[in-house]
Amino acid sequence: MLGRLNHVAIAVKDAEKAARIYGAAFGAEISPAVPLPEHGVITVFVTLPNTKIEFIQPLGEASPIAKFLERNADGGIHHVCYEVADIIASRDTLIKEGARVLGGGQPKIGAHGKPVLFLHPKDFSGALVEIEQA
Repeated sequence: MLGRLNHVAIAVKDAEKAARIYGAAFGAEISPAVPLPEHGVITVFVTLPNTKIEFIQPLGEASPIAKFLERNADGGIHHVCYEVADIIASRDTLIKEGARVLGGGQPKIGAHGKPVLFLHPKDFSGALVEIEQA
């Protein structure tokens, strides 16, 4: 059911600035900044040989990332994202096993144009987990 690690997301105040060091120091490919109003964030992806790093910054005052940055002023790891073959089947199995799906349980379209769901960190050893349809 669980696929490869798709990305690790780091919440920051300025996603483009945060990603710049990866391009300058390591020659990594950096995506343009993309606003995702339905998620309340702006994303910038750094592509690595085996995964990606997603820098997320708040988009608007109601952004869930704004609250995270209030508690973690310097930023920090926000979530990990794993690919799944079938997001609905995965969701149903996770719920059956006692995991809590955030946001009403219906997938939203994520930064890669694919359905995503977030899982409660208390069910995953303190880590906010995102699953994305592969």
